[in-house]
Formats: sequence, C-alpha cells, structure tokens
Amino acid sequence: MSFVLDSSITLAWIYADETTDAVTRVFELLRQEGALVPGLWRLEVANVLQMGVHRARHDRTFRDAALAGLIEFPIQVDPETDVRAWGATLELAERYRLTLYDAAYLELAVRRNLPLATLDAELQAAAKAMKVKLLG
Repeated sequence: MSFVLDSSITLAWIYADETTDAVTRVFELLRQEGALVPGLWRLEVANVLQMGVHRARHDRTFRDAALAGLIEFPIQVDPETDVRAWGATLELAERYRLTLYDAAYLELAVRRNLPLATLDAELQAAAKAMKVKLLG
C-alpha cells in the first residue's frame, strides 16, 4: 500500500463538483498502488452518502453506485484501528485537537510510515507537525 486515504479525499472524488486535479491524481495513484484506510473509513463514507440521500443531494442509486465504484479500488482496511483508539489515537486527538476519527487516519499514517491523502485542514496541520508527507 502506498498511502493512507481519508474520507475527505474519497468524497471529493465521488462528488464531481468537489473533484480537483489533486483529487484525481490521488485516485490515479490509488488505482496503481493501492491505499490503506482505518476501520472507520467505510462507515464515514457510507454515512455521508446516506446523509446525501436524506438531504436530497442525490438518490439511493447514486449512493449505491458510488459505493460499488469504491469496491473496484485496491483499498485495504487496517485491522488495528480499534485496538489503538484508546491509546495512540486518543493521544494524537488530544495533542492536535482532532476528532478521534481524524486522528485515526493520522495514527495509521504514522504507524505505517505512509503519506496521508486528506483535504481536511486541521488534519493536514497535524500531519505536518508529525512530519507525515501529504497528498491531495
């Protein structure tokens, strides 16, 4: 796996009006080399898509097609996310004033010594402080 993929980049790829050249490049790299995600990634992505249905941003067909499209990418789910939640992840969240969800991406990138693909400004700032390479 070449990098850690977060939900902000994933959702920017799904929603065409949010897709940028940087997001496209991340997904090209994803297609070629694969990515690693924490265990909560699927829940985060599905939740945003489901909220889009509730808020009439899109319909169920769009949601289901987006999720089916993501299955085609070489994305590996990290099996240790939950084990680290009350330790290293919580410490990162506290140190950098992140949500535990965002800290899970940072913890994974640090632990596996991988770049992090995110559009989240607070997570980017924390990653820079931890000297984690950023994509996106």
